[in-house]
Amino acid sequence: MAIEGFAPAKINLTLHVTGRRVDGYHLLDSLVVFADVGDKLEFTLGPELSMSVAGEHAKGVPADDRNLVWKAAAAAGWTGHINLNKALPHGGGIGGGSSDAAATLRMIADQGVAIPSETALTLGADVPVCMMARATRMRGIGERLQPVSLPQLPALLVNPGVEVPTGAVFSALQSRDNPPMPDDIPVFETPKACADWVQEQRNDLAPPTKGIAPEVTRVLDDLSDTKDVLLARMSGSGSTCFALYPTMKAAHFAAYEIGAAHPDWWCRATQLN
Repeated sequence: MAIEGFAPAKINLTLHVTGRRVDGYHLLDSLVVFADVGDKLEFTLGPELSMSVAGEHAKGVPADDRNLVWKAAAAAGWTGHINLNKALPHGGGIGGGSSDAAATLRMIADQGVAIPSETALTLGADVPVCMMARATRMRGIGERLQPVSLPQLPALLVNPGVEVPTGAVFSALQSRDNPPMPDDIPVFETPKACADWVQEQRNDLAPPTKGIAPEVTRVLDDLSDTKDVLLARMSGSGSTCFALYPTMKAAHFAAYEIGAAHPDWWCRATQLN
């Protein structure tokens, strides 16, 4: 019998680049939340590891040992067939591959297999936070995780169909030693209170990403023009952007606006937490 898994989109509400280690890894301070939209996986035990990829964004996704899902299963010693239904755009700054790998490790752990704590981090900086799949402050190179209490945040996710290579964005970064977030994250009673605080923080990868993918600027401009918008920002290293709203009704209305104006863009109203 197949076991089902869900890999939610990861959204960086903030992303402060605070330094760089001698080994080249960047130090981050990021407030991360997760959407109720994501990829779906099916796991069927078997004698050998195999994989298939289907779905809206399956094109270009490898179904072999280049895929983080395969790497996660192999690292944990699991064998069988994995079917990945790819609903999230890849190369979009919303942790699709990392979330898929995290869902794989969660499934294996749920079967009673002990997974060393360092396994997730060896697969990528976002994999440990994706294993938590809830609002979290992520620091260091992704290994320092602190759960955070946030209200449900009505949001709209938009991707213009442009893949942005993370390495190129970090290479174009002008400053790598920037201030972190404040020591304490307040308790927010409403989405607006959260959005107001997030507005005072940064995504340090936005400027270099805009230089590589000008479409990101267009997305942010269009999101900023939607009715009742509280905040518009890029997630991760792009190219997916998000906007926060006071209600899901406002988020769905904005999705209709953006979708009608840009039918070729990936556009999803969602709730973040």
